Amino acid sequence: MNSKTLSEALHKLPYPGLNRTLGELKLISEVKVSDSIAHIELLTVSDDSYLNVKAAIEATFSTDFIALNITKKNTAAKDINYGNSSTPNNRAPYAKNVIAVTSGKGGVGKSTVSVNLAIALAQKGYKVGILDADVYGPNVPRLTNTDLEKIKWNDDNKIVPSENYGLKIMSVALTTPTSDTPLVWRSSVAVSALIQFLEDVAWGELDFLVIDMPPGTGDIQLTMAQELPITAGVIVTTPQLVASDDVSRAIRMFQDIHVPMAGLVENMSYFIAPDTGHRYDIFGSGGGERLSKRYNIPLLGQIPLDMSIREGSDNGEPPVVLGDTNQKAHYMNIVEAMLKSANFTVGR
Repeated sequence: MNSKTLSEALHKLPYPGLNRTLGELKLISEVKVSDSIAHIELLTVSDDSYLNVKAAIEATFSTDFIALNITKKNTAAKDINYGNSSTPNNRAPYAKNVIAVTSGKGGVGKSTVSVNLAIALAQKGYKVGILDADVYGPNVPRLTNTDLEKIKWNDDNKIVPSENYGLKIMSVALTTPTSDTPLVWRSSVAVSALIQFLEDVAWGELDFLVIDMPPGTGDIQLTMAQELPITAGVIVTTPQLVASDDVSRAIRMFQDIHVPMAGLVENMSYFIAPDTGHRYDIFGSGGGERLSKRYNIPLLGQIPLDMSIREGSDNGEPPVVLGDTNQKAHYMNIVEAMLKSANFTVGR
């Protein structure tokens, strides 16, 4: 087998666990056969990907050559000079506005709110991208019905974002072999991956880049504030006192790292019984209002606990697109309030 035939065979080799070939994923950099030794240089995003591809090549071609010399191409070192929250870098100059959506704790519907707010902006005619920065619990692909898609590159070796509902979408979930692959990453690795998603994705020109942050107050939130001039932060909470306590910390974090606050969204605020029409405050009441007054930030809106919102979200059918008139209005009204409360660049 010579260099040409090996290269052709490698380009047709399936990536382990995916319905894509190494050629389609543009993972082959250079192939050379000399004295029955194959020298193969790979272009891979991570060490895990490199090891997976290397094992697949060895399993397929080890009997065809005396030895396989499989290496990973050394790419130019990325700028690792982090900014600070007072004078952040701008790793997303293609985005006129950056909105960071976060919460003090998990399970409050932050990702659902992020996706529907992003789509509502797109419905107003803006060019919108959404970055799923919740690397340990990435839900954006499922919520946007892109969870079966996998990462791919264009001819400029840029990652091509998925697209649906008028959004450009990037998530670490699109890079894993299976949907249940755990990302056992230290925070430094997670931060590096997100910076790559900011710099190496073909986002195009965006009016808004919405970032679905992980819950809490950790490295990723701090790094995003250091590496991006965040136009506004949106905090998602529920009325529950425990959620309010955690959200208070998230608000203080945004204030301490100089992120302007667009406001609060109270999710799962109340439940309307479909048979009687009675309202039940299952998680308590007034949590969002209390936080709004305490920290002098707007309460952008309240979204009820609605079974059809949950069902649609699980099926990748966002309520702001496929819900009823009331469901759509919840998110559209929040976007209108958000656009009025923060200093966005919205000219088209």
